[in-house]
Amino acid sequence: MDEIWERAVETALDGENDVASVRTLTLDGAAKCVQGRLPPPSIFEKFCNLQHLSIANIGLSSLEHFPRLRNLQKLVLSDNRIAGGLEFLVEAGLEFLRDLDLSNNRISEINDLRPLAELKLVSLDLYECPVTRVKDYRSQAFGLIRSLKYLDKMDAEENERPESDDEEEDEDEEEDVSDAGSGEVEGEGSTE
Repeated sequence: MDEIWERAVETALDGENDVASVRTLTLDGAAKCVQGRLPPPSIFEKFCNLQHLSIANIGLSSLEHFPRLRNLQKLVLSDNRIAGGLEFLVEAGLEFLRDLDLSNNRISEINDLRPLAELKLVSLDLYECPVTRVKDYRSQAFGLIRSLKYLDKMDAEENERPESDDEEEDEDEEEDVSDAGSGEVEGEGSTE
């Protein structure tokens, strides 16, 4: 099974051989977990400067032996079968983790979130998890995880989280290109 993960990682890297330069690794649906467990941590731990890891929709139910990725800032675990065991993220020493996406998992109780209070999370997404139906879920989660500024993409006052700078820049560039294209056409017709 490790070979399947190794190939999935190799495909995701798209020819990049310098593991120290890899900052983002997206393996969404690339391989399935055996018995709901991640492959050996060594498959991920060689990426010592990894900042963003996305392993959505891989059939993950256990976070036991989560890799020690000291520089990880964003972790996407959406569309899996995780119901608890979040303490394994703390044990992995993810001290720089700020953004955690656990949407569409099986987390059902506020107490399941308790280990996350030890991290310095700024954003947590639990959309489509059973816990979101618990009475006063939002206020309880904000009370439990003091560092949290955004829960399900909204702050404590239910204001939407602003888009990240990167996403805004991408959108601005796309608008500039389309504006420039239409501006040139208009300009050519009106310069007589």
